[in-house]
Amino acid sequence: MKHRNEIVLAIEDLTVSFDGFRAVDGLNLYVERDELRAVIGPNGAGKTTVLDLICGKTKATAGSIQFKGIELTTMPEHKIVQAGVGRKFQNPSIYENLTVFENLEISYPRGRGVIGSLMFERTSDVNDRIHEVLEEIFLVDHPNTQAGLLSHGQKQWLEIGMLIIQSPQLLLLDEPVAGMSVSEREKTAELLNRISNGRSVIVIEHDMEFVKRIADNVTVLHQGKLLAEGSMESVQGNPKVIEVYLGH
Repeated sequence: MKHRNEIVLAIEDLTVSFDGFRAVDGLNLYVERDELRAVIGPNGAGKTTVLDLICGKTKATAGSIQFKGIELTTMPEHKIVQAGVGRKFQNPSIYENLTVFENLEISYPRGRGVIGSLMFERTSDVNDRIHEVLEEIFLVDHPNTQAGLLSHGQKQWLEIGMLIIQSPQLLLLDEPVAGMSVSEREKTAELLNRISNGRSVIVIEHDMEFVKRIADNVTVLHQGKLLAEGSMESVQGNPKVIEVYLGH
């Protein structure tokens, strides 16, 4: 059962300008606990910039981003991660020359870097947690496979696993199914629906069929502003949204 109504992420009047161009313009966005929110919009709508602002990669010109009551706009990136925000970029960033198991082991939260993680003992709690995550991300049969040999979809799942092993309360995913086969997309929908139990997830996606299968709510951005918000059905029937998508 998903717990609703508690606002985990509150974005208010968020604006960022690059040389006078407003990539995000006075945005208000509220995400609830355990909610899976999809953010859609044409190219240049500001979708990825919003994720960059939440995770601290880009600094806001104005406005506020509050995560569980903590103001993120003034925090460095690593502190935002420590506060419980995990981010997956469009291209998977995994350690290709290490095994699947080792990739997850490095990501296990122990406050260590790559070197430290290769030195520490594999305790049973680490092993158990890694096996739980392997089950979740459909890689339980591939712990000793070199990550570089995985299919494109499996690499994406591994990177999601590297995030969820850190137990973030907010997960930001940028186009997680781009380049995936049909069956990989179906499994990814199942994976995202499962991992949004106990955490909030924001997904940027172009694939509308995929969004329909995963999203509790959909936010449509256009030219850095909020154009529409609601269920996928209500958004798809919204004349402003139709005009923006068909006009491009």
